[in-house]
Amino acid sequence: MAEAWIESFNSRLRDELLNLWHFDSLLEAQVIIEDHRVDYNNQRPHSAHGGLTPAEFTATWTTINQPQPA
Repeated sequence: MAEAWIESFNSRLRDELLNLWHFDSLLEAQVIIEDHRVDYNNQRPHSAHGGLTPAEFTATWTTINQPQPA
């Protein structure tokens, strides 16, 4: 299961970023890829998360799944 998710992510990263950009330096690549990561996690809703961004999904899941005091 995790392998399929990783392959899907890698494919999207290639299609949406790596195949479209010619990086002139390592620093440029780091900055652009970080911008993509922030956008991917904070701005884009994902169908696998019920239309929530990964950040929203994580916040919701963490709130719901907090251990209860004894």
